[in-house]
Amino acid sequence: MASSADPVFVAGSTGYIGRKLALKLAADGVPVRCLARNPQQAVDLSGAGCEVVEGDVLDRESLRWPLSGVKVAYYLVHSMGRGASGDFAETDLTAARNFAEAAAEVGVERIVYLGGLGEGGSRHLQSRHDTASALGSTGVDLTYLRAAVVIGAGSESFRTIYWLVRRLPAMVTPRWTSTRTQPIGVDDVVEALRKSLDLEGNDEIQIGGPDVTTYGGMMDAVARAIGRRPPVRLGVPMLTPALSSLWLGLVTPVDVGVARPLIEGLSTETVVTDSSGMERLGLRPESLETAMDRAAAEMKEILSQSPE
Repeated sequence: MASSADPVFVAGSTGYIGRKLALKLAADGVPVRCLARNPQQAVDLSGAGCEVVEGDVLDRESLRWPLSGVKVAYYLVHSMGRGASGDFAETDLTAARNFAEAAAEVGVERIVYLGGLGEGGSRHLQSRHDTASALGSTGVDLTYLRAAVVIGAGSESFRTIYWLVRRLPAMVTPRWTSTRTQPIGVDDVVEALRKSLDLEGNDEIQIGGPDVTTYGGMMDAVARAIGRRPPVRLGVPMLTPALSSLWLGLVTPVDVGVARPLIEGLSTETVVTDSSGMERLGLRPESLETAMDRAAAEMKEILSQSPE
């Protein structure tokens, strides 16, 4: 286990969840070292007391010094997002291998990774599992947290559903809207990551909120959270992931390159099948309604600063 003097490393610290985790750890008095390709994007982290170091997970040599003296390292990097280029699965695999090798070389004892629930079904979900395998391939212990949809204003899955509901009073919906999922609020995800700091050895932990719903049910929950009537949905079973992603690109600000792999994964159930990990963490996630209310308020604040 890390001592109170060891810095905790956060790769992906300028991302949505990574930033929230780094700020949470710093507020708790934990020394935090944040990796950033561009330290200018981490000014708020520096201001909160985090040590910001420059490095890139695609450049293994740039990771050696930043990881030195670290016992526990969080890996919250995903290349499937805005600004990504090339094949996201190959990029993620290369980055994870670089990180695992550099971590092993400098004596990191444990890596904590946030991936996804669900087995197979899409390159997106498979990439998350392959990333976990790569992170654990060099003998460094791995804590693998697995979550379904994260409810929060910076979550692409949540943003996709939010903008559909906000802009369309009625919509044609493909088969994936009836797929079961067990969403979890971003604050609970951060709490699970925070509590994972005290674990030891290898572990796989499934995390989810107390409510199992469908993606259609999530649309209804978003509508209630923003004070709107749930949209009328007309099922169209033959609407393919490719067509769905193009449709989303027309009616929402979600990037089509992000939407398509996300949608491909929506046909796979993402439900907790083993809650023992949450019990070990002492995690008691808030309800879907509460998480949605928080996310809607967060979106409202963001939009007030930068209108759509």
